[in-house]
Amino acid sequence: MVEPTGVELVGKVTGQDSPNRTGSRFGFLATDLGVLWDDGAGGVLAAFGDTYGEGWTGPGAGARSADHRRNVVARCAGGPLTGGLELASVVEDQPGHAAEILPGRRWLARLRMESTVIPTAGIAVDGVQYLHYMSVRRWGRPGSWRTNHGGIAWSADGGATWRTGRGARWRNPWWTRGRRPFQLGAFARSPDGSVVYLFGTRNGRFGPVYLARVDPGAVASPSRYEYWTGQGWVSGVKAARPVTDGPAGELSVAFHHGLGVWLMVHLDDPGGRIALRAADRPTGPWSDGVTLLSGAEHPGLYGGYLHPGALHGSDIYFTVSRWDPYNVYLARAGLLLKAH
Repeated sequence: MVEPTGVELVGKVTGQDSPNRTGSRFGFLATDLGVLWDDGAGGVLAAFGDTYGEGWTGPGAGARSADHRRNVVARCAGGPLTGGLELASVVEDQPGHAAEILPGRRWLARLRMESTVIPTAGIAVDGVQYLHYMSVRRWGRPGSWRTNHGGIAWSADGGATWRTGRGARWRNPWWTRGRRPFQLGAFARSPDGSVVYLFGTRNGRFGPVYLARVDPGAVASPSRYEYWTGQGWVSGVKAARPVTDGPAGELSVAFHHGLGVWLMVHLDDPGGRIALRAADRPTGPWSDGVTLLSGAEHPGLYGGYLHPGALHGSDIYFTVSRWDPYNVYLARAGLLLKAH
């Protein structure tokens, strides 16, 4: 349905050797993901995962001693993306130092029951910023991990401070063996703005993609969500059925106003690539994934988050991460709409 053309890495977003000089400006040398969303006021916010500063020497056992923060949030500058993604500022805990905006629960960390807290999606509704995040219980083999829950955090002051609540979670108890969906998420708005969709996967990178919907005023209330069963919408998450098969890792979904189709970008970990799918409706059917970027050309590739300001023209922009040097890049792809 949609064919990418001229795919390229535009430039590095994070790292001291990037144009943003995130080490000297914001106190971090290494990070990942770069989840992007429209802040509802003409700007774009970016959330990053585990973030490291002074003392960073590369991924490994000693990384957490290098000024570790589980997550940070930056505000992107306006302007064209042809020269890269410019970070204008970060939420700080002191001048020149990006703050951890979603702290972990220390008592769980002491019991080795929570390793980190990682944002996976963002959306703004009526002046409130919402983040979907995952509480990671423990890491497993590459591409696999266990979560305690996927949850929603919210901020009423533009992302400066955030709150979470027990009722704003999709729990993933140990007896489910990691089968609960919506541990990772991807928010999207309907073209008319009347519905918020949440696409979700299980913990790890190998499961299918599920779909939920909610009234925009109830984003932080999982009990108000409805779930797609393949035939209709129901209120119980246990009845949810995939809208597309995996394997899907980190993902983002958006309606492309220029082409009039839904786009999904996600990691295909076994295939070693960032994949692109398209559909006429969020419920699908979704096209087979076509390759945007290959891990053979860009080793350690993962992520894939659409830029919300590039959904009208012939080009899309999206962030991707590389495990080594453990930083974020901006990529571009042209799109051709094919008959189907």
